Amino acid sequence: MFARKLVLLATTAVVGSLTAAHADSIEFSPVPFPDTDAAKRQVVATDSVTVDGTQNAIGYHILARSGDEIGGNIFAELTDENGKPVMNTDGSTHVSADADFSSLLPVGDKLFSISHFESRPGAMYVSELSQDPDTGLLTAVSTRPVDFSSVGGLWVPCAGSVTPWGSHLGSEEYEPDAREVQDAAALEDIDDYFYPMARYFGVDPSKMTLDEFRAVFNPYAYGWLTEVAVTNEAGDTAVSKHYAMGRLAHELGYVMPDGKTAYLSDDGTNVGLFMYVGDAEGNLDSGSLYALKWNQTSGEGAGAADVEWVDLGHATSEEIKTIVDEKPSFSDIFEAAAPGEDGSCAEGFTSINTSPGQECLKLKDGMELAASRLETRRYAAMKGATTELRKEEGITFDPASSTLFVAISEVEKGMGAGSKNDIGGPDHIQVAENPCGAVYGLDVSSDENIGSDYVAKTMKALVEGKPVSEADMSAASDPSCDPSHSMCGAAAEANTCDINGIANPDNVTFITGTRTLVIGEDTGDGHQNDAIWAYNLDSGELTRIFTTPYGSETTSPYFYPDINGWSYLMAVVQHPYGESDEDKLAEPSDAAAYVGYIGPMKAWQ
Repeated sequence: MFARKLVLLATTAVVGSLTAAHADSIEFSPVPFPDTDAAKRQVVATDSVTVDGTQNAIGYHILARSGDEIGGNIFAELTDENGKPVMNTDGSTHVSADADFSSLLPVGDKLFSISHFESRPGAMYVSELSQDPDTGLLTAVSTRPVDFSSVGGLWVPCAGSVTPWGSHLGSEEYEPDAREVQDAAALEDIDDYFYPMARYFGVDPSKMTLDEFRAVFNPYAYGWLTEVAVTNEAGDTAVSKHYAMGRLAHELGYVMPDGKTAYLSDDGTNVGLFMYVGDAEGNLDSGSLYALKWNQTSGEGAGAADVEWVDLGHATSEEIKTIVDEKPSFSDIFEAAAPGEDGSCAEGFTSINTSPGQECLKLKDGMELAASRLETRRYAAMKGATTELRKEEGITFDPASSTLFVAISEVEKGMGAGSKNDIGGPDHIQVAENPCGAVYGLDVSSDENIGSDYVAKTMKALVEGKPVSEADMSAASDPSCDPSHSMCGAAAEANTCDINGIANPDNVTFITGTRTLVIGEDTGDGHQNDAIWAYNLDSGELTRIFTTPYGSETTSPYFYPDINGWSYLMAVVQHPYGESDEDKLAEPSDAAAYVGYIGPMKAWQ
C-alpha cells in the first residue's frame, strides 16, 4: 500500500450561501501556471468562487488515492475474473494509478462514488461516502471492486458520465483490432497493448503463446459502453454493456435530457462521432445508431461544418451479444483486398481510411447488423460517414443554449487539408492543423426523421489552443526577454502551447445555471503541467482553476449542481509522473492517482 503524502494547496473550505436559481455571474479565483520545481510537484486548486458578487472559499479535497486502504479493501487494486488480485511480473499486486471518471451517485439516503481505472484489465470501485450536512465535505467510508465477470471483464475504461436516471456510464477505449488478432502468425504480430488483458483470465502474458492468448481474448468482447447502477443503499451494483450502441474506441457516452439520445465520442486517429437514439426513454439496449458526416462550411482555424447523420441501422443489445458470444472473426464479416499501387480498390470493394489506415473491404452477405455494431467505425466509413477526426474526447451539454460541446485534443492528421492519413478516404475535413486542439460547439434541435429533439445540426470551433510560435521561441532564448512575456524563458522551453490557453483539451463539463464551460487537459509537451480551465462563453475568457504534478492527466471534471444542497466539481489526477518527466519522481507514493473534488459550494441551482 502506498504511504500517503499530501502535496496540496487550497484545501480548506468555508462556504458561504449560494442560493439563487441561476447565477448571473460566476468567477473562480485563478491559479498560477507552475513555474518552479516545487510548484510542478503540487496539486493546486482555485481557493474561492464568487457567485453574483458573493465570494466563497473553496478548495480541493481528496476522497482517495491509489493504494489507500478504505474499509479493509485496497482502492484501485486490479482483480481477475475470480475476484483475486492481478499480479505484476515482479509478484506484486497491480494497483492502478490510472484513475479516470469518478461519479457521485445519491441512492436513497446514501451517497456513493464509482471510480474507474484506465487499465488492462480495467477496474471500477464503488465507494460509500459520508457527507457533512453543515459543510458539505465528503469522506470515503468503504470501497470494493465491481465484478465484471458476467460480461467478460472490463477493458480500458476512459471517461464517463452520469445518466439522467443516476447510474455510472463508463466506456471501453481503443477497441482491439479484430483483423490484427485474426491475421497474426505469431504473438509478436499483435500489439502488445492487448497482452495485459490475459491476466484477467489467469494467463501470464510473459509466458503465453499465441494460441493461449486467442483462447481467452475475444476482441469483439471489448469496445463497448458500460453502465453500473448502484441498486440499493447496501451498495450492490448491476453491470451491463450496451451492445446496441456500437463498438469503437469509446471515450465516453453522454445521454441527453430526453433519456434516449446519446452522443458517443471515438478516441484515436481517423475516427468518427456517433449518435444513438433509443426506442424508449431510459433504454440504451434497443435503438438506432448514426454516424456524423462533416459537410465543411469553413476551413478557417479549426473549421466549421453542417452536420449530416448517416443511418447505421437499428439493433438490440440482445441480438448483438448473441453475435459476440459466437466469437466471429473479422473475415466472417468482411472480405478484404489489398489496395492497388495507385491506391484504388478492386471492383466490388469499398476504399475506406480509418484507424488502421486505408483498407479495401466488401461486406459479406447478411452481415450488415454484425458490421454496424462490431465494426462500427469501418462500417460507418463504408456508408459514407466521416472518419477523419483525431483524438475526439469529452462531451457535455448546455440545455439553456441547446449547445453540445465536443473536445478534439489534436486538430491534426486526418483533419488536416491534404493529409496523408486521408489516402483512400473522402477527405471531408480540410482545416488548419493545430496540435494544441480545440473545443467545438454543436447546435442541437429537433429532427422528426430521426425522432429526437437533440440532433446536432452544425459543428464549429469554439475555443482553440495556441501553438508557441517561432517568434515566441526566439524571444524565450533572448537574454533580454521581458520576464512578463507569457512565453519567456523556461515557459517556452517546456511548453509547446501558450500557457495562457488550453493545450490538448480532454474531458469537459458544463456548470449548469451559468455560462461556464470547464475544460480539462490531457497534454504531454503542450503544457508540462496539465490544467483545468473555466471558460466564459460570453467573454471568451479562460481562467486556470486547477494544476497537476509532472506527468499527470486531468480526468473526470464533472459538475454536480445539487447533492443535498451542495455543489461539487469532481477533479481527478491520473498517473502523476507517468506520462512525462518520469525521472522527476522522488518517492513511489507520489505516483498514486488522486480522486477528489473542488468545492464544496452551496447549491444555487
